[in-house]
Amino acid sequence: MSSLRIFAVNHKKVSSLHINNIYCSKIRASLKRLKPHVPLGRNYSSLPETCHLFYWLDVDDGDTVTDFMAQERERGITIQSAAVTFDWKGYRVNLIDTPGHVDFTLEVERCLRVLDGAVAVFDASAGVEAQTLTVWRQADKHKIPRICFLNKMDKTGASFNYAVESIREKLKAKPLLLQLPIGEAKTFKGVVDVVSKEKLLWNSSSVDGKDFERKPLLEMSDPKLLKETTEARNALIEQVADLDDEFADLVLGEFSENFDLIPAEKLQTAIHRVTLAQTAVPVLCGSALKNKGVQPLLDAITMYLPSPEERNYEFLQWYKEDLCALAFKVLHDKQRGPLVFLRIYSGLIKPQLAIHNINGNCTERISRLLLPFADQHVEIPSLTAGNIALTVGLKHTATGDTIVSSKSSALAAARRAGREGGKKHGQNSEAERLLLAGVEIPEPVFFCTIEPPSVAKQPGTNSFGVSIFNQTVLCGMGELHIEIIHDRIKREYGLETYLGPLQVAYRETILNSVCASDTLDRTLGDKRHLVTVELEAKPIETSSVMPVIEYAEGVSEDILKASQEAIENGIHSACLQGPLLGSPIQDVAITLHSLIIHPGTSSTMISACVSRCVQKALKKADKQVLEPLMNLEVTVTRDYLSPVLADLAQRRGNIQEIQTRQDNRVVIGFVPLAEIMGYSTVLRTLTSGSATFAVELSHYQAMNPQDQSTLLSRRSGLT
Repeated sequence: MSSLRIFAVNHKKVSSLHINNIYCSKIRASLKRLKPHVPLGRNYSSLPETCHLFYWLDVDDGDTVTDFMAQERERGITIQSAAVTFDWKGYRVNLIDTPGHVDFTLEVERCLRVLDGAVAVFDASAGVEAQTLTVWRQADKHKIPRICFLNKMDKTGASFNYAVESIREKLKAKPLLLQLPIGEAKTFKGVVDVVSKEKLLWNSSSVDGKDFERKPLLEMSDPKLLKETTEARNALIEQVADLDDEFADLVLGEFSENFDLIPAEKLQTAIHRVTLAQTAVPVLCGSALKNKGVQPLLDAITMYLPSPEERNYEFLQWYKEDLCALAFKVLHDKQRGPLVFLRIYSGLIKPQLAIHNINGNCTERISRLLLPFADQHVEIPSLTAGNIALTVGLKHTATGDTIVSSKSSALAAARRAGREGGKKHGQNSEAERLLLAGVEIPEPVFFCTIEPPSVAKQPGTNSFGVSIFNQTVLCGMGELHIEIIHDRIKREYGLETYLGPLQVAYRETILNSVCASDTLDRTLGDKRHLVTVELEAKPIETSSVMPVIEYAEGVSEDILKASQEAIENGIHSACLQGPLLGSPIQDVAITLHSLIIHPGTSSTMISACVSRCVQKALKKADKQVLEPLMNLEVTVTRDYLSPVLADLAQRRGNIQEIQTRQDNRVVIGFVPLAEIMGYSTVLRTLTSGSATFAVELSHYQAMNPQDQSTLLSRRSGLT
């Protein structure tokens, strides 16, 4: 899988000072950007100079500044998101480097949540790839404006037109060509700025890419290139005019006779508006390895992507100038304890500041405030809205928590939200509207047990997984994810642990409606606990990981009012482990028909009785195992296509289509997760190491009876 980077930038003007955040990720196609605000007069002399940025963009050697973990250096990949802060032409930039491997997609999701803009980075020889679509959909979900950067223009097989067409066809986006390449593959030497009709040529002897010149295109020296650029500029003007009414009026009125007279500034302003409206995506190109095109890319980020003020966050009107921030990542440092990354949306953060966590309903104190620089950090006296901060001292803050200045501030915001909510939000609670949208955690598809070498070391492993039946279980998104966690436990905590066999995270469901009843009658001390339950379990068509809970009309409202939480806890508990494999139950509705409770019965007994009754119903029903089905994309040369297809057929693969990508073939289809464990090694052997593949969870599907019977026999030890 090729490496991609994603940049995020936010800029905001303070007097004459611009501040930006850039987010960078090795993921197929996507850069994103944020914008912060830093008070004037602060001394940031210890921050790195901008020229070092170019070396961070080069991932080919596997020694990127933000890849500081031993596992990242050894594998040449990014495993966890890391941030650096630096200056670019008067802008403060926060760059967040996130993984490109699908196993670590949570790292991308949590960073996208706090970005204001994005730059999607593509391999110019491959165009849109499997992971590109994943990140693009994530950016769509968060409504993030973005621009595209076609990287590796100097790579053999690079094709500007092919990459642009793949953006148009596969992403259904409207590309705005702001640059044209001068040469491709080995002949690539620079780019043409379509907006200003200038060429940027990089000195071939320059090692770091800082040495380049910008020249206007002239009829005498570049007649062919000037003609192509003029045509591209006219097409760009027409595209933007179709998408932006204000620019259309300008073009049709003042400049209808000659598009060449339209000032570059007017066109740039219109492109900025179109980008913010997300009706089109500007496209630039270059080569990060030689740092060709990186400088104009950063200029485009500051010019076309939004500042924090241009992003409409409804909750800001409730907080006014008070602090409002989102904790989007928590790291654990052996010396300093939890390090919490915050995106500041409003207000000011300082060291020794007491803050209120709305989710946890607790108050904590920030002991130190840092600007992140990979695994090193710069201590600073304060940070304001638009910035990303790293804080020390918040021991009870978790990913997705909303941070405000005080409980009274939260109550004041709640009152403002309540007044507004009466008009817009109906019955939504004030507390719900105060909480910023958290980070969605994808469901793990693999798990395995992890055991220490001795009982004395057992407490050390409990912090890394979920404890089930006195065993610690590691859950992850893939084989690599589990492998990395195991390696980190050994290196960072000095714990030698043993992993059990890797297991697929199956799920279960039922195929028919069943009714069950149960009575729990126990006397503890001098107290009698008596509960009688009647309920029905039935399958539902809509996919739902959590059970749908319904109540029949005969159930007393008074009983529900007093015991609803206990009832639902019992139902959720029962659905965590199905009767076939002990896997979670999904796509099920539970209807409570009758509940009789003896006075003085504890809620624990109510939950226990309901849980037992649900389990009884599930055992009576016809049961079905659901297995995770993966989207699979294999890129292979034509010579090895046949053995790859034959191997996938043996793995219960379902081939959807075979595409042509330059000289390669791209096999797209579905395959059960259980069938592709260890697939990377097999694919390497089949294709002499020339093929690559990407997988991503698609959905859960029912196993056929034969495969289900084989699985159950294997699990019970009969085969």
